[in-house]
Amino acid sequence: MQNYRPTHCGICDGMYTPQTGVFCPASIPGNKIIKRNPYIVPSTHRTYIMENIIVTGVPGLPLIRAGDNIAAMICERVNVEDGDIISLASTVYSKSKGYTKPLAEITPSKRALRLAKLNGEDPRFVQAVLDASQDIIMEHPFILSELPFGHIGVRAGVDQSNIDDDMVIFLPPDPMKAAAEFRDEIRAITGKTVGIIITDTCGRSFRRGQTGHAIGWCGFTAIRDFRGDTDLFGHELKITEEAVADEIAGFANFVMGESNNGVPAVLFRNCPSWTGHDNLYFSKKEDITRRLLKEACPS
Repeated sequence: MQNYRPTHCGICDGMYTPQTGVFCPASIPGNKIIKRNPYIVPSTHRTYIMENIIVTGVPGLPLIRAGDNIAAMICERVNVEDGDIISLASTVYSKSKGYTKPLAEITPSKRALRLAKLNGEDPRFVQAVLDASQDIIMEHPFILSELPFGHIGVRAGVDQSNIDDDMVIFLPPDPMKAAAEFRDEIRAITGKTVGIIITDTCGRSFRRGQTGHAIGWCGFTAIRDFRGDTDLFGHELKITEEAVADEIAGFANFVMGESNNGVPAVLFRNCPSWTGHDNLYFSKKEDITRRLLKEACPS
């Protein structure tokens, strides 16, 4: 086989390396190449280069207790740069701020007793869920509720994992404020401006399994809005809104793990900037699933 030089092909827009045994047909003498029309319409968005994103789980963080300075702990273990995005599990943030409670201090109400019997759960835990909820959307086979900050989650996000026995962890009461304060703490320590995501693990309608979701964020918009842009064929995009905050939270959750990994914080580097908005949650009028559940499962 003749050894042609690696080259960028202006016809097929590819790079071909002879060592791999793959050659661009246009580089072989005598081949007749018909140049195709590219059919690629330039985007109105800036060009995004995604290939060099670096994802690092923050190593060596101890079990978090109330009063711990998580921002300082992270900055001691990883180098933080401008533009980084730090994704932090809501459980460790809540533990550091004392958003926890012993089950022994919770007295279940009549409703909690009824739902505990219906769903086979500890009535004290059910009361904790009711206390954290603004609205109960579904009571059985599990409690699905809306929290005051707009998030909808199973059992209001109240958790009994990765904490001492007979304790519960609540989600931060205002995750957006939590993300902004955490960002300020990182900047005070390092002088760097970063983005922050507070994550929670949630199930998904119509699909099995849990993924990380953003419940609080700061330093960027949650949604990257493509409406008004064009696809590769020049068609105008009319409904495409990419939930970037959730996508980053989901990958962070993959790095964190769900059992005993002990990696509650993940750093993302070289993420491109984007434009959009923060309307991540549907309004009650827009949320078809919520409305149908409320109609089917009156509480």
